[in-house]
Amino acid sequence: MTRILLLEGDITDESVDAIVNAANSDLILGSGVAGAIRTKGGPSIAAECESQGSIEVGAAAITGAGDLSARFVIHAAGMPWGGQVGEESLRSALQASLELAEENACRTIAIPAIGAGVGGLSLQTCAEISLAEARRYVEDRGANAIVEEIRFVLFGEPAFRLFEMVNDAAKVEEQMRKLRER
Repeated sequence: MTRILLLEGDITDESVDAIVNAANSDLILGSGVAGAIRTKGGPSIAAECESQGSIEVGAAAITGAGDLSARFVIHAAGMPWGGQVGEESLRSALQASLELAEENACRTIAIPAIGAGVGGLSLQTCAEISLAEARRYVEDRGANAIVEEIRFVLFGEPAFRLFEMVNDAAKVEEQMRKLRER
């Protein structure tokens, strides 16, 4: 069964099969998570992005991870270059990222708070959608899941605490649903 973990830290330090980049549809490694990936991962990641060209908003692309500890970087295009992240594009980009992780036999994946920085999405909305999509993946795949661990790696305690609060609220809601069904 797939585990969902919440961690506070720098996603570029994670030793996982794939880290997810909060990307734009032009796959330009700008600021925020993408900038950290560009800086720590070296020029090969940006070169691979450039060779792939643009993708649709809500889609994802995969590259090598350069000098990072991960094997791959999955670029989740939640917004157009210079644009904003929408709720549907975040959902779609997360789903596409998990599908790419499966296609590339990734057992561990680290995901940031996509869209909550430069993308302009509220951290609360980001947490709600991100955790819901992770839970949907776990429910849909069950014992057949290839991805065994989904880590949400949040930069800073406030982001971590908000994701933790949203996750706890979902657990309480699920427990209450089970009690009502008795």
